[in-house]
Amino acid sequence: MTKILILGGYGLTGRPLARHLLRQSDVELVIAGRSLEKASTFAAQLNGEFASGRVSALRADAASAESLRAALQGVDMLVVTAPTTRYAQTVARAALDAGADYLDVQLDANKLKVLQSLAPEIERAGRCFITEAGFHPGLPSAMVRWAAARLDRLESAVSAGYLNMGQALPYTEAVDELMQIFQDYQAQVYKNGAWTKVGSYEMRKVNFGGEIGQRGCYSMFFEELRDLPRQIPSLRELGFYMAGSNWLTDWVITPIVMLGLKLAPKRGIRPMGRLMWWGMQNLSRPPYAVLLQLVAGGEKDGQPARVKLAVSHPDGYELTAVPVAACLLQWLDGSARKPGLWMMGHLVDPLRLFDDMQSMGVKVEETG
Repeated sequence: MTKILILGGYGLTGRPLARHLLRQSDVELVIAGRSLEKASTFAAQLNGEFASGRVSALRADAASAESLRAALQGVDMLVVTAPTTRYAQTVARAALDAGADYLDVQLDANKLKVLQSLAPEIERAGRCFITEAGFHPGLPSAMVRWAAARLDRLESAVSAGYLNMGQALPYTEAVDELMQIFQDYQAQVYKNGAWTKVGSYEMRKVNFGGEIGQRGCYSMFFEELRDLPRQIPSLRELGFYMAGSNWLTDWVITPIVMLGLKLAPKRGIRPMGRLMWWGMQNLSRPPYAVLLQLVAGGEKDGQPARVKLAVSHPDGYELTAVPVAACLLQWLDGSARKPGLWMMGHLVDPLRLFDDMQSMGVKVEETG
């Protein structure tokens, strides 16, 4: 039986991921984290829910190579859902030394550099390392590849996200990592066959439909998008845009946060994170939803054609967990178990990914 260890398995993303894996497969799960008590409590809860005895618990500390090596004995896949990017070298090295495959849901420039430096060794070892998995990053490039499979020629692919998760979410270390993203913020888009300059950004109105309607959105660059024009040479326009939160957060709090992080890159992370989280939690108004959509254009059967794909869920953590579970189903059957370092959106079969996500409760709408 295949064994998957979820580091941070009792966290807000790890919990729904564990449940989906138990429903969709016969894997053996290890719930791991710094608190053995929390891991054991959740493992017992899962064993009770699924009456399978397939779940166990271990203490594993991402900061300790010795702790990770012990936890990864006999493990086939390490899934990192905890905010541990500052220990990326230790975690990745532990997976390699244990002969385990790897997947993370983290968006972090330094983590990506660490993994890229290990890429030749990962491939030589025959291991499959999957990074930048989940909602965003993860789905934007998969959606573009979905459109490329639907059209004979793909020329434009513009995706946009709306993120409004409500007002009852606790502050976690994941928000600290969000602040690190602000420090490394990039906003290039691909226009007329070339990427715009680093440091440039664009705004555009995006119609999300329904209660959300039209929103002002800001360009945001994900590394998973960079290689798509090479993979799909017909592309002339490509970009991702994120909807604003509310006027006070967008025009007052965000500039303060950006300045604070520039003046105090390390000490400012937590206080700036708390300020940003306060604005997002206390100033946001309905509709509460998490949505990602792609509008793509090109040709089909010699005629101009347009397709649209939208995925949504009320719970952002669920919408992070479900694509990971769908990706792991492809890894489990071997279709996505390829040696090397991969971004999730580049590795998976996109048509199957969205079908499986829909079967797991995500709303998937295809038009065109």
